[in-house]
Amino acid sequence: MQHATVEGATLAYETSGSGEPVALIHGALIADTFRPLLAEPSLTRFRLINYHRRGYAHSSQNNSGPVGLTTQAADCWALLRHLGVERAHIVGHSYGGAVALQLALDAPDVVHSLTLLEPALMLGASAEFYRQSLAVSVQRYREVGASVVVHEFLQARWPGYRGALDSVLPGAFAQAVRDAGPAFDVDLQGLFDWRFGEQEARRVTQPTLAVLGGDSNTLSPRFDEVQALLLRWLPCPEGLAVPGVTHFMQVEEPRRVAEALADFYERYPLPT
Repeated sequence: MQHATVEGATLAYETSGSGEPVALIHGALIADTFRPLLAEPSLTRFRLINYHRRGYAHSSQNNSGPVGLTTQAADCWALLRHLGVERAHIVGHSYGGAVALQLALDAPDVVHSLTLLEPALMLGASAEFYRQSLAVSVQRYREVGASVVVHEFLQARWPGYRGALDSVLPGAFAQAVRDAGPAFDVDLQGLFDWRFGEQEARRVTQPTLAVLGGDSNTLSPRFDEVQALLLRWLPCPEGLAVPGVTHFMQVEEPRRVAEALADFYERYPLPT
């Protein structure tokens, strides 16, 4: 991977393909969840920008405590400037979906379209339960250590994940254990402090594809609830459910996710 120093952090990144730029913002714990998309044939006609957020994997560690969503969004924006990208399609998964939304609010001229893969939003009736479950994970991390809590966190979002994860992304679990600090001490505190609701959603005017795992509703009602609220509140939304997958859909079924992205970008191309 290459490195760029932006906003006081050194971010590791890689690019593949050529054409309209697409920035990929990963969620908590697993920094390489978008790597399977880089080899998908349907996306080779796009310039994919895959990077590790600050504190993760090959990017510089964060030593200044919790980092807010505004800083995370600024990191992505600065990386795009470093690469000479003025406007891009933005994809965010889970916590990265929250970062993508903040970027759309802070730099609307930079974000041409949004794709949100089950963004980590505390909305509706499920919001308080979700917040409490994340707080429990933070406390368990401090009490029982990274390895146990990383497994619990991933298992709750992708039941039986380990064999498939090891096959598609060898070493990803061990890296997630090493990155547990950025996830539980930095990301989640930043998420607790963030506010996003109907008022903010109505300011996100870019075409937005909200993607739901077809089996995610069996894990928690929050996935369906957040999807429904986004489709109700966003000015220009499209909804998609990918059959047979859960929260880590881009690792579980990269081809289906890649084809959905390519189709969306063909319908909303950047201006020439």
